[in-house]
Amino acid sequence: MPSHGPAETTRFAHHSELQFARLLDFYGVAWEYEPTTFVLEWDREGNPVQAFSPDFYLPLHDLYIEITTLNQKLVTKKNRKVRRLSELHPEVKVKVLYQRDYLGLVAKYGLAHPATADAEPDIAAGAELDVAGHV
Repeated sequence: MPSHGPAETTRFAHHSELQFARLLDFYGVAWEYEPTTFVLEWDREGNPVQAFSPDFYLPLHDLYIEITTLNQKLVTKKNRKVRRLSELHPEVKVKVLYQRDYLGLVAKYGLAHPATADAEPDIAAGAELDVAGHV
């Protein structure tokens, strides 16, 4: 179900998504959680058989963000979905935030490691968030 911030009132599938939403909230970046599902494949009757719902949409940047801190097999599957989405909808911008990117954010902004699910983020004052996914 689509949700709009703040992070503390949204149910996330993974702790890494909560941490990323907290970071966006801290910097005042507007976001939506899983607002759009894109159908990627249909059966012969026209029924959807594969779809993709990117984790975040940043409306002011017209950018979808997909966070993947999963094992390589699942990362490969997500990469295929992102490529298929780009084929079907070249106008849709999607940035995949890989585990190395996420861990870079954790280190740079002093966020709790995913294993410490109850920890609060400690975001350094004055730091700037690059929503293009650069750390």
